[in-house]
Amino acid sequence: MATYNGEKYIYEQTRSILDQLAAGDELIVSDDGSTDNTISVLESFKDHRIKIFRNEGNKGPVGNFQNALENASGNYIFLADQDDVWFDNKIAVMVSYLDKYDVVNCDCEIVDNNLATLKESFFEHHHSGTGFIKNFKRNTYMGNSMAFKKALLPVILPFPPNIPNHDLWIGVVADLFYKPYFIPQILGLHRRHDSNASNTFDIKIKTSFWQKVNKRVLVLRNLPGLFYRKITSR
Repeated sequence: MATYNGEKYIYEQTRSILDQLAAGDELIVSDDGSTDNTISVLESFKDHRIKIFRNEGNKGPVGNFQNALENASGNYIFLADQDDVWFDNKIAVMVSYLDKYDVVNCDCEIVDNNLATLKESFFEHHHSGTGFIKNFKRNTYMGNSMAFKKALLPVILPFPPNIPNHDLWIGVVADLFYKPYFIPQILGLHRRHDSNASNTFDIKIKTSFWQKVNKRVLVLRNLPGLFYRKITSR
C-alpha cells in the first residue's frame, strides 16, 4: 500500500485488509513523506503485520509503489490504494485464481468520498480485458484491484523512468509474458475524490490526446529493455 497524507480514509482501508490477512501475512506500507497523521493511524493498530517503509524524499505514486514492492516478501503481492475499501473475501477469491494465472485483476465499484456509487463496475465502464494491443490502446488494468506472483518482480522492477502509471506497466508485462486474467467479480470499492494520487479512473478529468500519445511512446521506448529483463530473469 502506497500512502501519502491519507489520514482521512486510511483506517477504513487498513481495517478491511487486516481482517482477511493470515498471521504470517504482511501489509507493506510505503509512505511518501506524509505530513498528516497517516503514520500515527497505522501505528495505532499495533499490528506486527504492518511494516512501514518511509521514502527518502518524495518519489510520487509510481516510485512510492516501487518502494513497497521492493520490500515485499510474500509469494502473492496485492496492490492497495490508501483510500479504498476491500470486501472481506477479496484476498481469498483472488488467491484462488492465482493458482492458475500469474496476474489477476478483479472488478470494483467506483464510489465517491462518502462511498456513494459513481459507476457500478470499472470493468463495464472501461471494457476491461487482457491483450497487449487492447491495453496499449487504452489501459484497463487497475492497480488497486491487481494481484500477482512475486516471481514477476525481476521483470516488473524497476519501473522505467517517467512511466506514467505502475498498473499500465505491470499490465504490459502481464500481457506480453504471463497468464493474466480479469476476474468478473466486484471485490472492493474504489474511492474517487479530489485528493486521489492517480487518475486511472476519473469522471471529471480527461487525458489529452498528447498525454495519451506520450504514454504509448514511453511504453514502446522501454520494450527492448523489458524483453532483455525477461530473458535474463530466467
